[in-house]
Amino acid sequence: MNIMKSSEDYLEMMLMLKEKKGYIRSVDIAAELGVTKPSVSYATKRLRENGYIAMNAEGLIELTDAGMTIAKKIYRRHKVIASFLMSIGVEEKVAYEDACKIEHDISPRTFQALNDHLKNNS
Repeated sequence: MNIMKSSEDYLEMMLMLKEKKGYIRSVDIAAELGVTKPSVSYATKRLRENGYIAMNAEGLIELTDAGMTIAKKIYRRHKVIASFLMSIGVEEKVAYEDACKIEHDISPRTFQALNDHLKNNS
């Protein structure tokens, strides 16, 4: 499952939009990520070609099983890392921004240690 960081960001945002709105539209992805519509168009084309997303009959984006697996993994990492950062005193907004940067590069072992630390200190 080798995928570019930017693609992970797109998949994660798609999952977040699906949870928030119940549907995924390119225009919403562009607005949330602060990118242009052509950038979203290019990214979604690549994601579709690689089997991570599909378009439904209404033209809305749907995550495939493979896309959903990656999106959930990244979104979980984001939430756990942000929770950890907040637990050590980082302001919520900064914690979520920093988590977005860290979530792609953190090793599985370190992520598990953060997750275990949060569980043991809840």
